[in-house]
Amino acid sequence: MRRMDTPAFSLTGMVLNNSGGAKQLPQMKRKPKWLRAQLPGGPGYHRLRSILGEHQLHTVCEEAGCPNMGECWARGVATIMILGDTCTRACGFCNVKTGKPPVLDLDEPKRVAESVRLMVEGAGLRHIVITSVNRDELKDGGAAIWAETVLRTREACDNNLSIEVLIPDFEGNWDALQDVIEARPEILNHNLETVPRMYPAVRPQAKYDRSVELLKRCKDAGLVTKTGIMVGIGERDDEVLELMDDLQVRAQTDILTIGQYLQPTPNHLPIDRFVEPDVFDRYRDQGLARGFAVVESGPMVRSSYHADMQVDQLIGRDKESYERLQQLLGRA
Repeated sequence: MRRMDTPAFSLTGMVLNNSGGAKQLPQMKRKPKWLRAQLPGGPGYHRLRSILGEHQLHTVCEEAGCPNMGECWARGVATIMILGDTCTRACGFCNVKTGKPPVLDLDEPKRVAESVRLMVEGAGLRHIVITSVNRDELKDGGAAIWAETVLRTREACDNNLSIEVLIPDFEGNWDALQDVIEARPEILNHNLETVPRMYPAVRPQAKYDRSVELLKRCKDAGLVTKTGIMVGIGERDDEVLELMDDLQVRAQTDILTIGQYLQPTPNHLPIDRFVEPDVFDRYRDQGLARGFAVVESGPMVRSSYHADMQVDQLIGRDKESYERLQQLLGRA
């Protein structure tokens, strides 16, 4: 008989007993007063919504139910989701729908580029975040579409905005990752999401070490790198600090975001705790002390929160130097 080791965590409290015909769902915790999002609205919000709808583009802001959507869209900042709206994975925290994705849309890069151009011209957009669902059924995980989207968007906008990508792990296909690296986004983001111990529940189809290796390869290629985690999903504070140490030793990541996990529906992983604002302040201080150039840490922080400000802070001067060099080379 095979011995069953004691599990690293227990899901017993999540088991639903639907016997007897009565549907039972776990009660979702009431949010504390510091977790109150701004309702969407304002001219900037409505302009972006109109452009996105006209071009049939999906945003992770909507699909994942981001609490900052109102604030970000009102500022003219949005996160576009490419490769469809159906993910091949089923992460325990994520509200993006899962299943069999539709046929690959080869015209999507062109459509994304045109919509971003309109947002630059019509809403004053300076920075766009592009992310995607996982497309594990594709040989390259969608990397070719990724690279073409970045290149076409940069060309359409005549280098008048910076591009951040929030990419999947491509199942460790490093040749596919290289396609994205060679498109040279200003910031490359890949989220760890949680501490290693919680991966079987939070990211069951991902591997912590594989994600750290991805970040290392992108940093070694000269890109500005970024990752994010949620807290309140079952981790301990000491594990968060250990993750920070590990990232700096193995991947020298530039930007770290830390935010409160919010349970999207009763069918998702429950909230283990609401982390108080002063703890987020300590996370920020500890992250900066460990060598991260930027740490966004707060209850409402999400991966793309203040992304435009991070670009200004980290690569503003480098981008200007790069553009001047390109102009000189063009005259030669």
